[in-house]
Amino acid sequence: MTQDLSELAVADWRRRVFALYETVRAEGEPAKAHAIWQAGRDELLMTHPASPVEDREAYGGAQIGDYQPELRFEVEIDTNVERVRWEAASATDGVIPFTRIGVLHLPDVGDLDVWWLESYGGGLFVPVKDALAGQRTYGGGRYLIDTVKGADLGGDLRAGWLVADLNFTYNPSCAYSPLWTCPLAPATNTLKARLPVGELTSA
Repeated sequence: MTQDLSELAVADWRRRVFALYETVRAEGEPAKAHAIWQAGRDELLMTHPASPVEDREAYGGAQIGDYQPELRFEVEIDTNVERVRWEAASATDGVIPFTRIGVLHLPDVGDLDVWWLESYGGGLFVPVKDALAGQRTYGGGRYLIDTVKGADLGGDLRAGWLVADLNFTYNPSCAYSPLWTCPLAPATNTLKARLPVGELTSA
């Protein structure tokens, strides 16, 4: 089964991701929401024409760590930060510009910058690279929040807070195929904590 990166296939992939996260947000029990997310992500990765997985017939689904409720945070976005710019180079989309708009202070885990995508439409972006990167998690880091692609775990943005549940961290598409290029976690989104949750790369 080959990848279909046509515009309609990719648009359908994104529509389904938006719908999946809407269902996740509607589920009041975080562990149940996590199970829904895992099943939905596996279905997309294993069956969708625009899946970044190249050999889907041999792919058995994502390795996901056990849900750890202590890694779920409802956290205020600290906007008292310098608005620095970050430009991520991309082989297909040129330079992807981001501006830091805040930081999430996660107790016993560390701080993660919240970035705003400055390209058309905009969106919140929170990548994560933990101490297991290159061992049990993808070496370039994973994604936690990427609202332009539908990965949104909830919160009240008008009140200035987000749900940051690290159990939902997932691999960017470039972890599966060189056909994709992805902005990877900058130094300010690199944690000293070990996070054997979310999507893993090895047992």
